[in-house]
Amino acid sequence: MPIPTRANIKPGLTVLIVLKQDQRTGKLTKGIVKDILTKSPTHPHGIKVRLADGQVGRVQEVVAE
Repeated sequence: MPIPTRANIKPGLTVLIVLKQDQRTGKLTKGIVKDILTKSPTHPHGIKVRLADGQVGRVQEVVAE
């Protein structure tokens, strides 16, 4: 599955992100997007976001609601 672009990510969406400390294992964390931190339209490792609970990571997948 391709990594979502910035255009596909909006605040309030539920997403799966990989946290900095989980990049080696690839463990995903589920949460709701609060802020989009990456300015460019795409990023090879995923768009960086801040979740509602304050965690920061790169979006790997948008969860279909």
